[in-house]
Amino acid sequence: MTTRKNSGTATPAKRQRATSSGPASERRDHLVKLAAELFARKGFQATTVREIADEAGILSGSLYHHFDSKETIVDEVLSTFLDDLIARYRAALDTSADARTVLSEMVRIGFGTLEPHRAAITVMQNDWNYLRQFERFNYLVKAEDEVEQIWVTQIKAGQAAGLFRPDVDPKLTYRMIRDTIWVAVRWFRPGGRLNTAGLAEHYITVLFDGIATGERTTQKG
Repeated sequence: MTTRKNSGTATPAKRQRATSSGPASERRDHLVKLAAELFARKGFQATTVREIADEAGILSGSLYHHFDSKETIVDEVLSTFLDDLIARYRAALDTSADARTVLSEMVRIGFGTLEPHRAAITVMQNDWNYLRQFERFNYLVKAEDEVEQIWVTQIKAGQAAGLFRPDVDPKLTYRMIRDTIWVAVRWFRPGGRLNTAGLAEHYITVLFDGIATGERTTQKG
C-alpha cells in the first residue's frame, strides 16, 4: 500500500479537506471518524448515509453539507491512512541506514498504525475488492504496488549486503510480513499485555532470530 504520488492535482478528499477550517473542519473530522467506525464494523457497502447521520445525531441532508457522497468519506479515511504510512516509510528510507535497520523500522511503523488507523486498515481488508472496481480508488492498487516495491527493494538490498539469507524469496517474504502486520488489527486490543511497540519488537525478534535453537535445518547447502 502507498499513497498517491504528487501529480499536481488534488484528490477529491484532499480538495474538500483544504476548504474546511476551524469549527467546520473539526465537525467534519468528527463525522469522518464516526463513519470510519461504522465502515469498519458493518462494512462500507452495508453502511448507509442515514446510519452515518443517525450516529452523528444529524439529518441525512445535513451530512451533505460536508460530503457529496459516502465514497468521499471513505476516500478520506483511506487516503489519510496511506498518506501517513508512506510518509513514515519514506522517512525510514531517508535515514540511509542498513537494510536490516530500515526493515525493522518499517515493521515498527506498520504495527504503529494499528491504533490510530484501525478503522482504515479494517476497511482496506474488508472492502478492498469492492472499492478497487471504481476509478476514483485506482490509487489503492498503485499504493499497494509502490509499498511492495519499497519492501522488496530493502529485502534484496539486505541479501546483496549479506545481511539476509539469499535463499528466501523477497516478494513472498514481504507478503508474509505484510499480512502478519495488517491481520493483527483483527485481534489486537489496546490495553492488553503488549502495546503496538511491544508487538513490533516481538515480531522483529522472531523475524530475524526465529524461534528454533541450534543449527539451521532449512538453509540450503
